[in-house]
Amino acid sequence: MTELGRRLKEAREAKGMSLSDVQESTKIQKRYLEGIEEGAYDIMPGKFYVRAFIKQYAEAVGLNAEELFEEYKSEVPSSKEDEVPLRPTGASASANQKTRVDTSKPVRESSKWLDYLPKLLVTAFIIGALVLVYVLIPKSGSESEPAVEEEVQVEEEPVTETPAETEEEPAEEEAPAAEPEPEPEAPAQALTAVSSSGRQTVYELSGAETFEVSVASKGETWIEITDGSGKSYFSGMLANGQTQSHNMTGQKEAKIKVGFAPATVITVNGETLAYKLPADDQVLQDIIIRPKAQ
Repeated sequence: MTELGRRLKEAREAKGMSLSDVQESTKIQKRYLEGIEEGAYDIMPGKFYVRAFIKQYAEAVGLNAEELFEEYKSEVPSSKEDEVPLRPTGASASANQKTRVDTSKPVRESSKWLDYLPKLLVTAFIIGALVLVYVLIPKSGSESEPAVEEEVQVEEEPVTETPAETEEEPAEEEAPAAEPEPEPEAPAQALTAVSSSGRQTVYELSGAETFEVSVASKGETWIEITDGSGKSYFSGMLANGQTQSHNMTGQKEAKIKVGFAPATVITVNGETLAYKLPADDQVLQDIIIRPKAQ
């Protein structure tokens, strides 16, 4: 290991950097960094790269590269090429000059051809243009005969007039068929509150052929469902999302006792019942629904 390599390695270790860290910082391969520390400059791609790599290494570990080059100039190789080609002297010079004279002849001949090349191209272009004009322009002596247009005679067919008495009389228009009268639409279902007393509300169902009652819970509520005869269809708690549906067609009325109106949704034949009494103000309600006779 050289003194310069030891100095760089100590600076690197003082900063807590590994060779991999220096490689990441300088983008110089790790094997070249190891060669700098060991003084093995012969593994470098060239003499110029030695000084360039040392400079980047020094700056990465916080050292002044120019001071290092001055201090260790005996260890750092010069970036200039050592071998300088010498001018030939004596017989060698004469031979060299003779060789140059001999090899220059083909070049001169080639340059002559290059001088004539633009003139040749222009001449060829002019000749080609003249040939093209000669081909496209018709000769004055040859007159082209006009094309004879053939007359096409179209024989007209004689038109036979139809006597007035043979004209067909227009057919009598048929009277449009009478459209069937539309059947009267069935009255739409209506669910109307007709009376209210205390916590009880009576609703009248009209325009319905069926009488299906559904009670759903969107929280937790207690309900009881009975008909006009006192028959019980359900009595108990409904959890969130549970529904009780019953077909009460033919019954005179349906009675629904609601324990918590804000969480109870009542529908009749798919139509949601609107509470006459506000559900938030009157949580306990008795609902009576009576179908209207058709």
